Amino acid sequence: MELTEKEKEVLLDIVKKTIAGRLNNKNLPKISVDSETLQEKRGAFVTLKKRGHLRGCIGYIKAVKPLWETVQEMAVAAAFHDPRFPSLKPEEFKDLSLEISVLSPLQRIDDINVIEVGKHGLYIVRGYNSGLLLPQVAIEYGWDRETFLKETCYKAGLPPQAWMDKETEIYIFSADYFGDMD
Repeated sequence: MELTEKEKEVLLDIVKKTIAGRLNNKNLPKISVDSETLQEKRGAFVTLKKRGHLRGCIGYIKAVKPLWETVQEMAVAAAFHDPRFPSLKPEEFKDLSLEISVLSPLQRIDDINVIEVGKHGLYIVRGYNSGLLLPQVAIEYGWDRETFLKETCYKAGLPPQAWMDKETEIYIFSADYFGDMD
């Protein structure tokens, strides 16, 4: 699914208005979306950065709601419910940059050579542990494929070499990501 520039603008506007509304103790804004694409169920993440540093990032891996609803819900989650950070304060809003990542369906792989750094994100599962890193994370840190796998294992709370274990499931996905990031 390829989003148009207008659809991307609509989604970014939803994130901004939703977070601003919550910071001002208002209900979620009423959204009217006339795009069929934005009505499709898709997984998505909302990432917030404050002066270039991560300030919140939460999303749905799988398609459970229409894209616009997922983005609105994840905006609230990233700003106020990311367990790594305290809730966003009104004075921080002006310093935020936003990014939305719209995910393709997950694809389980058995051969790590199909992983294209910069194109694919990773989702690693073993037992009750799981971790996901978006495609742009590997680019941001200059990781190669093996480092990307190790870091995703770390994110899952697994030993860095867990990706080599036959009990570990490795999934790839792509993401259409956009925003006003630095």
